[in-house]
Amino acid sequence: MAKTTATAPEFRAEARNQRVSPQKAKLVLDLIKGLHVEAAINTMAFTNKRIAPVVEKVIRSAVANAQHLSDERGLDVDVDNLIVKTAVANEGPRMKRIRPAPMGRAYRYQRRIAHIIITVAEKKAAEVETASAPAAAAPKKTAGKKAAKKSTAKKAAKKSATKKAVAQ
Repeated sequence: MAKTTATAPEFRAEARNQRVSPQKAKLVLDLIKGLHVEAAINTMAFTNKRIAPVVEKVIRSAVANAQHLSDERGLDVDVDNLIVKTAVANEGPRMKRIRPAPMGRAYRYQRRIAHIIITVAEKKAAEVETASAPAAAAPKKTAGKKAAKKSTAKKAAKKSATKKAVAQ
């Protein structure tokens, strides 16, 4: 028998062939992973990177896709409860260019292009409770910290004693 698990539907949007390197786009996308959609849009509004408006547009497109598909398929999706599940910048085709170099030579370089893909999904109330419960229920380990401080203090004292012995 196969178990069936009901997963929340995911909605995605992508912006292809964006003139930014995937490495630079990932720096911006890492800011919004796991955030609520509204917080992600606010973050992009105040992020001072050239790709941020494009990422904001893709987030809005993913939310619009969620609204449209939920109406079309009859799904019960709460748009206010959507989170950014994944945010990926894949590498697109590279543009090969040539730059003049000394003595009539030419240096080749590449202009990188990124495909930005953002997936949003609804965060259920049960997931919110289970995610916050372990953090609150976790016992604090103060005894372990004290033992670690003592051992580092002993090591530091031992090092200083050996340095003094070597210096004399």
